[in-house]
Amino acid sequence: MKAARIYAEKDLRVEEVEVKKVGAKDVKVEVAWTGICGSDLHAYSHFIGIPTEEHPISKRQAPLTLGHEFSGTVTEVGSDVTSLKPGDRVCIEPNLRCGTCKECREGNYHLCRNSNAAFIGLADDGGFAEYCVIDEKYCHHIPDNMTLEQAALVEPTAVTYHGVELAGVKAGDAVLVTGAGPIGLLTVLCARAAGATKIFVTDVSKERLALAESFEFVKALNPVEDDVIGTIMEDTNGDGVDVALECAGVQATFNTCLGAIKRKGTVCIIAIFGKNPEIDAFSSTIKEANIKFSLGYANIYDRVINLVASGQIPAEKVVTNKITLDSIVEEGFELLLKDKSQSKILVSAR
Repeated sequence: MKAARIYAEKDLRVEEVEVKKVGAKDVKVEVAWTGICGSDLHAYSHFIGIPTEEHPISKRQAPLTLGHEFSGTVTEVGSDVTSLKPGDRVCIEPNLRCGTCKECREGNYHLCRNSNAAFIGLADDGGFAEYCVIDEKYCHHIPDNMTLEQAALVEPTAVTYHGVELAGVKAGDAVLVTGAGPIGLLTVLCARAAGATKIFVTDVSKERLALAESFEFVKALNPVEDDVIGTIMEDTNGDGVDVALECAGVQATFNTCLGAIKRKGTVCIIAIFGKNPEIDAFSSTIKEANIKFSLGYANIYDRVINLVASGQIPAEKVVTNKITLDSIVEEGFELLLKDKSQSKILVSAR
């Protein structure tokens, strides 16, 4: 089969590989669609997140097949599989977990101490391939009214849903989202679904802000041109937002979040920072600011599937392009690095 395998920094090759043998608890999934994630871009550009020594759970190391946001149809099941059968349509919950550590036993498997936030598609073979063979526990049924394209968007939507839930966004809230990339835009949609009635979005890309504005319930602000905090204060009667969701991962946007929240407001960091941010402790203290950090998701996949399938979270709105596996490097990874008008690109295995 064809698969896009990463060997080193900027060395992603579409090549022929053998399909893994189906084990007793495994299912073979014919991949339909896989989204390119920011984590994939980091792996491609800087070889971040790819094990160069054997991973303790997957027992794998580079080269590996990328892709952790994917959907498809089950074509074969192992002898001990009970939850799936050939023909079932599924999406994948790719966070690797041991199932035995304290965090896993308590249901916080996204914090598995033996995984260290590793994913299928980064620390094990993933969805940028014609087929993927994985343990049945990572597969979720999707309903008949959900397309396979929508199903490939469940994983990034789950990331943002968890952040919005952790931040405590509720009906009637005013919310700021910094960063209008795919995660930022999905965060906007999740905040809206949670009941936020006033949503501000910031970005320096006019193209991304235009996509955010197309949602119609968003006020888009460009910090190069607009007084972001001043505008937010004016529109909230001087109070500030209830919740700021940080989806850009840079010092400037973190500062904006802290400046924009009301007293006793919450900043929730969803982005991964390349450089540790500094905190204005005094300004945060006199607001009694709540600062939270969100990692992945756990125990919410079925809820997110239903929210996307029902249209309550129209995740498909963030898709800007669909390509084939053969063109994944130039029309996928390289395009996303160069063209900021792109948001989520879905890759077809065929």
